Amino acid sequence: MKVLYFDCGMGAAGDMLASALLELVPSPDKMVDKLNGMRIPSVRFTRNGSEKCGIKGTHLSVTINGVEEKAASHDHDHDHDHSHDHSHSVMDDIEHIVREHSSIPKKIQDDVMAVYRLIAEAESDAHGVPVSKVHFHEVGAMDAVADIAAVCLLMDYIDPKLIITSPIHVGSGQVKCAHGILPVPAPATAFILRGVPIYGGKIRGELCTPTGAALLKHFTSKFGEMPIMRVQSIGYGMGTNDFEAANCVRAFLGETESGGGKNEICELKCNIDDMTPEAVGYVQEILFKSGALDVCVTPVMMKKSRPGFLLCCMCGEDESERLAGIMLKNTTTLGVRLIKSRRFALERETETVKTKYGDVRIKKSRGYGAEKIKPEYDDVARIAAENDMTFSQASEAAASAYKEQNF
Repeated sequence: MKVLYFDCGMGAAGDMLASALLELVPSPDKMVDKLNGMRIPSVRFTRNGSEKCGIKGTHLSVTINGVEEKAASHDHDHDHDHSHDHSHSVMDDIEHIVREHSSIPKKIQDDVMAVYRLIAEAESDAHGVPVSKVHFHEVGAMDAVADIAAVCLLMDYIDPKLIITSPIHVGSGQVKCAHGILPVPAPATAFILRGVPIYGGKIRGELCTPTGAALLKHFTSKFGEMPIMRVQSIGYGMGTNDFEAANCVRAFLGETESGGGKNEICELKCNIDDMTPEAVGYVQEILFKSGALDVCVTPVMMKKSRPGFLLCCMCGEDESERLAGIMLKNTTTLGVRLIKSRRFALERETETVKTKYGDVRIKKSRGYGAEKIKPEYDDVARIAAENDMTFSQASEAAASAYKEQNF
């Protein structure tokens, strides 16, 4: 299974996360073109080399009308203004920009707004005003939108099945913002990171910003130590400030053992007869995003001849209690059954190939004398829509293009 691990030993900011992810893609410069292709108003992305404490990495800079907000300070996330009573909130403005005045792909827009809502809710709590009254500084707001959109697009492109983040180093001391001196972690950051393992340490300064905290909170499946994984690539996302330790986020991309071979697996099951199909489908999406290996829903007949659903979630044993909790929280069931099984599975990996239809992700699996390939559904659907093909024709065209290059 493809896993992404973030090492946040020096905290995290939006630009650092985006920079680390950028180092994981095969063609970073082409990806920067895709980031600029989102056409966020007044925003321009530039990829630069950066070195901290002798370690080389990447810094993805964002300019707003030619000005780099972060060049001045690291506390841009706190530059907001509550002095004006507008008829609508900046959240409305941001959503309008994201959905109506940019070329951000449709499926990325929802992630962007979900992350931004986490920030707005945190600022609302920190300043004791409703979310509708939170007003961010215009440039600071666009800077955060750019970082968030970049991370969301890169996450979608890399497409990890499990995202794990280390305990987050938040720094110590105080940080200067528009309203004065705040303690570290800043109130908004502390609000977002409730329930997340964090620590202070001896380094003075703000290491984790609200944008970095919100992105990690939104995407992370679980927080903890690095799992046993076969690392394929490492990205170093550099911050703007200099500390006694290298100011960077490290992103490790690789495979865990749960994707192949003979191993243990847990099946979490519950019967449901009082939820709508849409609500059950929503739970299925949550479980996948939370790291489930597979989730399936089966129609069943229950007591008193009532039609219902059997919800089954497959996962590793170390994930079983957490995912069972998600099922209990998000469904009407009163109990979840756990069944341990052993399975034999093929080794799996995903490869991106260039074809005349554009980049196509190919899922490859092998083992036990078998070898299989299958184009990624989203890419096949895109090819079919763009070339007036049926889904079957597009799938065959993508598979043929891959075979021509590899056999």
